[in-house]
Amino acid sequence: MKLIIGARLIGQELARQLVAAGEEVVVASRSATTVHGTKAIALDAKNVIEFSKAGRDASTIFLCTNPPYHTWKTEWPPVFESAILACEQNGSDLVVMGNLYPYGLPQSPMTEVCSETTLEAKGLVRKVGWGKIKDAAITGKFRAVEVRASDYFGPGAGSTAHLGRDFFVSISESKFAMVVGNPNKKHSWSYVPDIAKTMIAASKYAGEWNRVWHVPSGEPKTRLEILRELNALHRSKGKLFTVPQWLLKTMGFFSPLYREVFASSYQFTNEFVIDSVETERLLGVRATPWNIAIETTASSY
Repeated sequence: MKLIIGARLIGQELARQLVAAGEEVVVASRSATTVHGTKAIALDAKNVIEFSKAGRDASTIFLCTNPPYHTWKTEWPPVFESAILACEQNGSDLVVMGNLYPYGLPQSPMTEVCSETTLEAKGLVRKVGWGKIKDAAITGKFRAVEVRASDYFGPGAGSTAHLGRDFFVSISESKFAMVVGNPNKKHSWSYVPDIAKTMIAASKYAGEWNRVWHVPSGEPKTRLEILRELNALHRSKGKLFTVPQWLLKTMGFFSPLYREVFASSYQFTNEFVIDSVETERLLGVRATPWNIAIETTASSY
């Protein structure tokens, strides 16, 4: 049995792909969200007892939950601890859905073996969490990997995603799409089906575990390039509105969410590019061609 913790966009796509491959899948979330072909259960991932019970028969646990941005410091640590204890008790493999925050401000494309130099609070939470999982897995009671993706996009990506519903719909309606940072900086974008595909491939890897994988994300794109592509696709006249850094910082005084968006806005004021050459070579996964991914996403809204 495969246990997925978290039933939002990535967890649901992962469940669909696993079911299509003939796997028995249980999806655990606070709301017991139903995904076709799976068993849904209610679970607070911070509760060690509930987590361990849910994972009792799981050969692999996929950790896909993602607490609200401004709660990472308090929400993530107990989730990591619960996952570690559940896997130690049950001997389950652990595949963690991760991100690029631990690397901090990159000076070049980020590889799977880059130094984790972040000083930003959310990046430190993820860095420390993965470090604890990796240290626990070294004991040999379970195996673990973290699959790291850049900012995601794909059908169903909502308004909180940088390349989500608001971005696509605003452009298709010839309105202004609000963006953070410099829209002319190259940025890697990870397609949700490719994230799920990489997590599944990582769970089947016969080589060394206790390591990081990167989701193949294709050629990095600036948001100005994406704007032009979508305008051509829709025959629209959408434009971008770049939120000034000073305004974003000011908004953070009144909104915990925007405070955290500002803290990690360096990812959009600088080049932010993922390198997945090693993952592609060892896992045999590839990014979905950009034109297919962007057109599929655009047509879903």
